[in-house]
Amino acid sequence: MAEARKPWAWWVIPVLVLVVWGMARGGKDPDGGQASPPERPSGSPSASGTHSPSPDEPPAGGSSATPRKDRNYDPARYADPVRRHARSAGVSPRLVMAILYNEAYKPHDPELERSWQRFKPDAAFGIANMHRAAYEETRRNRDFASRSWDELPDDRDLAIKAAAWHLHDLAAQLDAAGQDGPYTKDQLLALGYNAGSGNMLAFARGAKPGRQAQSYLDRLRDNWNKAGKAVSP
Repeated sequence: MAEARKPWAWWVIPVLVLVVWGMARGGKDPDGGQASPPERPSGSPSASGTHSPSPDEPPAGGSSATPRKDRNYDPARYADPVRRHARSAGVSPRLVMAILYNEAYKPHDPELERSWQRFKPDAAFGIANMHRAAYEETRRNRDFASRSWDELPDDRDLAIKAAAWHLHDLAAQLDAAGQDGPYTKDQLLALGYNAGSGNMLAFARGAKPGRQAQSYLDRLRDNWNKAGKAVSP
């Protein structure tokens, strides 16, 4: 789930974050390259064959087990896992992809995410920007229940899967409560992903979103066509 953003959030402390990040990356190549750490377990099956992905290419299944700086991050690269997990969760792949675009404002490098969390302990993790509480609730009784929230920055397949199932749970609440407002179901689910289920249900009854929620909705609309193209077969 996306954290509430303030316009200055990424400009007030970025120097401090980068200093901590730089310290954490001791021993890395001076041009931004990175020594290869041991592979960590991933939530997606290992790819067969001998092809080795480049540093900026997602492994098979969309998951990324090795931390690296993504200079050209584009959520469209994860269209396959988005379609797969959205289908399993019974939600719109276009919605999941649009949310990934909405959440792409942060630099999704695992080390940088963890450095930022040292300054902001309640920060969200992973390319879908999910908070710990939302993840803990979503993973219950699911096949990723044994996976930890702090794996999200390193495993993009898991991040997408958790986001899709979180949207599934929000949809169940929305279906039970009904809706009587100007927003589509997908728009309400996106608002719920950003602002929480209580606010989503209020919006479904006709409440007007605040500035931050409205900004999120506006970005969703801006990203909607792009997301649709990304997940088209």
